Amino acid sequence: MTRRALTAATAVALAFGMTCALGACEGTVPTVNAPTSAASATPDLTEAQEQRIRADLLATIKECNDTKDPTNLAQAMSGPELQIRTSELKVAQKNGKLDPKTTIPDDLTQTVIPTDNGWPRAVFSITTTTEDQQSERLLVFTQGDARENYRLWAVARLFQGAKMPKFTVPSIGSQMGHEDDGNLVMTPKEAVTRYADVLQNGTKSQYASDFGDDYFRDNLAQLSATVQQGMERNKGTQRQTFTPVDGQMQIMRSSDGGDLVVAQIDSVWTRAAGEGRESQPASDAERAIFADGKATSTMKATYVNVVAIYIPPAKSGQKVQAVGAERQVVKVEAV
Repeated sequence: MTRRALTAATAVALAFGMTCALGACEGTVPTVNAPTSAASATPDLTEAQEQRIRADLLATIKECNDTKDPTNLAQAMSGPELQIRTSELKVAQKNGKLDPKTTIPDDLTQTVIPTDNGWPRAVFSITTTTEDQQSERLLVFTQGDARENYRLWAVARLFQGAKMPKFTVPSIGSQMGHEDDGNLVMTPKEAVTRYADVLQNGTKSQYASDFGDDYFRDNLAQLSATVQQGMERNKGTQRQTFTPVDGQMQIMRSSDGGDLVVAQIDSVWTRAAGEGRESQPASDAERAIFADGKATSTMKATYVNVVAIYIPPAKSGQKVQAVGAERQVVKVEAV
């Protein structure tokens, strides 16, 4: 495929689409609920401690952002967010500035602190909107064991109008969930696996009717359709595969008996140019990651996707609903 094969409109759709869908829209802030009965355990972490931990981590992240250097990111980040921000900084090194979607506000609308006294443990915190009115961020902080510091494990931008579950007040705390939690319309592991299938197969997925519509899957479908138009003109092909990453899932139980799940789903987007053409990067971010690579007829781009999914209680009559997401290319190669 020539550099003209993917039109400017296509590249803009890839780079800008997720920003419109996730970055410029305000979701519905979750409601704090007082429990109806006393909890069996109390949190080890206070709101003041969460605030100090978060401020220290964000300060370290800001230093990395300011220098566009990911060297010290592992002090403040782990899991999918470490992969995502490392890539974002590499893109910034090439393009001269960080994408606005990387902004993490300092202030919160709510924090959800676990009652679980063992490890590993997680804290879910929801920020305010950004100064330029991008959506709230759902932050997930994790601590592997008693000797480890908390680190930022994931960030998901909340969707416009997303209806978030209710959680108990931080001083009472919420219970962490597990991937095989029962009494739900499906287990968290099933929900993430099936959602990945829906992302890959769209309305053709056997699980499509189990999930409500959301910005992330709609945006990906629109992007794929736009790129397909360019591919067909040159007899090229494209395919995206989505795979949940084992062990990369954090879960918090809501006060209504549901689960809020944040999980990593990796995807590989393979584009093959037709008629003896070269396949080129499809966005500025892909181009920056590909750097000085030599193009061939086929290009493979690997993305890290973070999805936040609410799973309602069994017999609730509700569908599983994605409420937020993040997506970043981390590797681009000619094959």
